[in-house]
Amino acid sequence: MKIFIHTILKIASMKNTHIKFSIIISAKNEEKNLPLLLKSFDELNYHQEHYEVIFINDQSTDNTKSIIENFIKNYKNAKLFDSLNKKYHGKRGALEIGISYAKNEYIMITDADCEPQPEWLNSFAEKFKQSYDFIFGIAPFRQTDNFVNKISCFENLRSQLLMFTAARFGFPYSASARSFGFRKSAFEKLEGYKNTTKTLSGDDDLLLQEAIKNKMRIATVENPSAFVFSTTKKRFKDYLTQKARHTASSNYYLLKHKTFLGIWHLLNLSLLFSVFLAFINLLFALPFVIKLIFDVITVQAKQNKFGYKFGIAESVYLQIIYEVLIIVNYLKATFGKTKWK
Repeated sequence: MKIFIHTILKIASMKNTHIKFSIIISAKNEEKNLPLLLKSFDELNYHQEHYEVIFINDQSTDNTKSIIENFIKNYKNAKLFDSLNKKYHGKRGALEIGISYAKNEYIMITDADCEPQPEWLNSFAEKFKQSYDFIFGIAPFRQTDNFVNKISCFENLRSQLLMFTAARFGFPYSASARSFGFRKSAFEKLEGYKNTTKTLSGDDDLLLQEAIKNKMRIATVENPSAFVFSTTKKRFKDYLTQKARHTASSNYYLLKHKTFLGIWHLLNLSLLFSVFLAFINLLFALPFVIKLIFDVITVQAKQNKFGYKFGIAESVYLQIIYEVLIIVNYLKATFGKTKWK
C-alpha cells in the first residue's frame, strides 16, 4: 500500500515538472546533521531531472565537505562549491555563491540541519505557478524532552503563528531560511543580498523586507507535507546566541513592521506583568488571567497546523518564559555581540 501511494504521488508530481528548481544549501561544520538532509532528497516527490542541489562548503573544519563529496558521486544533479572568495560575511555570502551558479529560475533555500518533507517542492511549485516572487513555508523544530528544546519549539510556534497570520492579511514581514523560495530574476532585481548586510543574520527576513519595499508578490506554503523540520540547540547558552543573531535583524525592518511588532509585544508584556500590581488590587490580575487563557486556547487550537503538540500546563509556563525571553533576546541582540558559528 505504501509503495502504491508513493507511486501515485510521484505521478501527481509530474504536473509541476515545468517548474525547475535550484536548491541552495550553505554548510558549515554540519557533519552530524547532513545525513537527515541527504536522506530527505531521496524522498522528495519531484523528478530529479527538474531540480538541482547546490552545496556550498562554508569553510568547514570537520568532515562536512567529504560527506557531501561522497553524496554527489551518486547524485547526478548535485554540485559542491567552496566559499573561499565569498562577497559577504556569514551565511549570505555562501548562499550568494550558490545562487550565482544556479541554472534554474526558481531558487529554494534550506539549511544543512533540515529535513524537507516529500511535498516540499511540489507545494512551492504550485505557488510559483501563480506568479509569486517570494514564498516561505512552515519550518517546525523536532520536539524532544529537552527543556531548551521545549523553549525553542514554543518560541518557534508563537513566532510562526504571528508571521503567517500577518501574511494571510497581506502584511508579511519575516520568513525562515529553512523553507524559503524566490525567483532568481527577482533576487537579481533586488541586487541580491547587497541591502541586507546590516547584521550577520537576515539572509531571509531582510531579503523579504527588500522584496516588500519593491512591491513584489509574496505568498506562503502551509501544507504539512511540505514542512521543513530541523533540530534545536541543546544548551541554553547556544539558544540565546542563535536567537540574538536572528533577533538583531528586526532592528532593520521597515518602520511599519517595527511599529506593528513593537505594539504587539508591548501589549502582551503589559498584560503579563499586570499580575505584579495585584497586591494593590486583585482586579489588576484579571488582564494577566485573560491573556493566559487566550494564549492557551490559541496554542491548543493552532499548534497542530504548525507541527507541534504542547499540553495545557506546558502552554501556560512556556508562554510566560517566551514573553520574558523576548526582552532578554532583544537586549542581547541590540547591545551584545553576535557571531556566525
